[in-house]
Amino acid sequence: MASGVHAAAEGVAALGISAEWAEPCPALRRNLHLLSHDQVELAKMLLNEGQGHLFEHWPEPGVHDDKKKNFFDQVSRLNSSYPGGLAAYIQNAKKLLADSKAGQNPYDGFTPSVPSGEALTFGDENFVSLEAAGVKEARNAAFVLVAGGLGERLGYKGIKVALPRETTTGKCFLQHYIESILALQEASCKMEGECHTKIPFAIMTSDDTNALTIKLLESNSYFGMEPSQVKILKQEKVACLADNDARLALDPNDKYKIQTKPHGHGDVHSLLYSSGLLEQWKNTGRRWVLFFQDTNGLLFNGNTISIRCQCHQGLQC
Repeated sequence: MASGVHAAAEGVAALGISAEWAEPCPALRRNLHLLSHDQVELAKMLLNEGQGHLFEHWPEPGVHDDKKKNFFDQVSRLNSSYPGGLAAYIQNAKKLLADSKAGQNPYDGFTPSVPSGEALTFGDENFVSLEAAGVKEARNAAFVLVAGGLGERLGYKGIKVALPRETTTGKCFLQHYIESILALQEASCKMEGECHTKIPFAIMTSDDTNALTIKLLESNSYFGMEPSQVKILKQEKVACLADNDARLALDPNDKYKIQTKPHGHGDVHSLLYSSGLLEQWKNTGRRWVLFFQDTNGLLFNGNTISIRCQCHQGLQC
């Protein structure tokens, strides 16, 4: 055993790594020589953020070495998928948990007020005028569908966008959405005068829905939309917390994996930003981004009015 520890120390020294920072976690320190420079930096970050428990069960070098390296592959993915990295995720979690424990209300100091807007009457002259103006403006919009969920609560094992929107035609929600966007695209271009604008359509998926969504699109020739118009943004999962100290939870079935979960619908905004889509849309003249959920079949009855009202309120990108 002594020779193994000595060999590990020599390996760490050969990499130019000072292991003093790892002294509080002997199991990790014994295995440092197995790690790359980037993995060592991730290990430092985890210890700095109070995550030494992740390594307490690690055996001596030579046992489960591949699993130890795979652990850091997962840490690297989690680190790169969250703005500010895994350290920021842990720090944010600690603050939110501490505030919750202290009974602090994040809305203290704010006074609720009725937002400005427009009251519309269906079918009157003002409504018809705004609707027509919204159709014309639609060519400057982009649509974003949040489609990360399955239909389990409905007793359906597939993706929710594959569910039939209604029973007369059996068209699924995704087909309805794409055909509605294409109809808006055609009507908007006609009003503008034979323009050739293609309205972009982004879909946020998850591990559960990504492959099935792509299969649904490809097997139906994208329901008539050009494939280049559709951008798939897959939502990554985030680390689960084990306690109120924001200690990361290990997978109960694999002690070399951090337990993860979907990050929620709000992730769509950071995904659009980090993917570069928002900048691309802005540079190509897009002024509006319309977000909608996977089974909101009535959306397209009123979204052109919404676009025009945004114009009045000065809410463009």
